[in-house]
Amino acid sequence: MFIKMPDYDIYIENQGLKDLQGHIQSVYHGHVIYVITDEHVEKLYAGKLKEALPNFQLFFVVVKPGEHSKSFETYQQVIHELIEKKIKRDHLIIALGGGVVGDLAGFVSASLYRGIAFIQIPTTLLAMVDSSIGGKVGIDLPEGKNLVGAFYNPKFVYVDPTFLDTLEPRDYRNGLAEMIKAGLIGDKKLYHDLLDHEKVSEDEIIMAIQVKRSVVLLDPYDHKERMYLNFGHTYGHAIEKKFNYETYLHGEAVSYGMLLALELGVKLGETHQALYNEVKELLIKRNLVKEPLLKAEDFRDFIMNDKKNLKDGLHFILVSKPGEANIHILKVGEL
Repeated sequence: MFIKMPDYDIYIENQGLKDLQGHIQSVYHGHVIYVITDEHVEKLYAGKLKEALPNFQLFFVVVKPGEHSKSFETYQQVIHELIEKKIKRDHLIIALGGGVVGDLAGFVSASLYRGIAFIQIPTTLLAMVDSSIGGKVGIDLPEGKNLVGAFYNPKFVYVDPTFLDTLEPRDYRNGLAEMIKAGLIGDKKLYHDLLDHEKVSEDEIIMAIQVKRSVVLLDPYDHKERMYLNFGHTYGHAIEKKFNYETYLHGEAVSYGMLLALELGVKLGETHQALYNEVKELLIKRNLVKEPLLKAEDFRDFIMNDKKNLKDGLHFILVSKPGEANIHILKVGEL
């Protein structure tokens, strides 16, 4: 199964990297590949990747797991190591890991030598359905999340759901939050499916990918419709930042952020109270939030540097009903 984007394909193949070598050979004619990954993924999958790619010489650059690796310090360390290992502009980089690795490796690929080809192999549910798709790459600053980055598409994305077999339950739920978001902003069937069960099917992964694909095609560079993907993220990023990326995983912070966005929608008359109640119950049941819930007023100072805070105000995403989102422009003082 594959999904076409304008400049690359997304392969969804539940078969343990079986066809990966053939896909790489279709876009890359060299024999040296540089793999950027983290310590956890390297232990689990470095050997399997080597077995899947016998025709290539692989060099691994390994970073520490976690959001703190999306920093200028780690970015510089990775570039220095790649240069020491004699990477050239016409080589290929593989981003093997979750969203942090994908964002970091993508930004390295976009900027080193003004651009090196790379592919995304997401190993987490969150990365499969969200961060590996759409061409956004970047790193964090002390002032906020994802403030330095680029739009840089991979040669392809290789989604293999067998990676989910080794995912910790909390990390699995982390990706589930992004799927719930996708259903709320763009696919009511996906949302209603996720009300009923926690474990997702390959079909539901594809449904979530299709939501992201549809908005990226409408708005590749994040000027209007692509902002729908930020539902829950304005407060979510603020929550992550306030707690120094240590207390909440991204999906957990976004889950609280979705509830705060729905709560604001209720106050503005854009969202029915029944939808807020239903989503709250779902997120509590999936262990993505717990009571007492976080309060909006505790995070307002942290959203001043959000990249959606534009000159005309904060572009805030509201959901009127499952599958339908809209942009509401607010001054920070109105929150």
